[in-house]
Amino acid sequence: MGNNETDLTKLKALNACESCDLSGAILKRANLTGVNLSKANLVSAQFYPKANLSRANLSGADLRKTNFSKSDLREVNLREADLREVNLREADLRGADLKGANLSGAKYCKTQMPWGEFNNDC
Repeated sequence: MGNNETDLTKLKALNACESCDLSGAILKRANLTGVNLSKANLVSAQFYPKANLSRANLSGADLRKTNFSKSDLREVNLREADLREVNLREADLRGADLKGANLSGAKYCKTQMPWGEFNNDC
């Protein structure tokens, strides 16, 4: 995995990192409210447990196999994001924009989706 330390430093300093390579990054308990990570590579990144990404822009991001378990994703922009095989167990996505997002193989248990609780993988 390419976890680019410069991109991680930029993210922490600016609360934004469009098109960054943060694949495999460990960001558990991170407070990234309103962060701009549009088109970023976050493949296999770890936000578990309890990262706060509410109101974040993750549109067009590559989030395959990312662990968002128990994370706050309320009102997050996930338009056109690749969420294949993502872990959303106990995550809160109320108010999230999922238009065009690919959720194939996503894991759900006590997941708060915009349309209600989802429990496919409990």
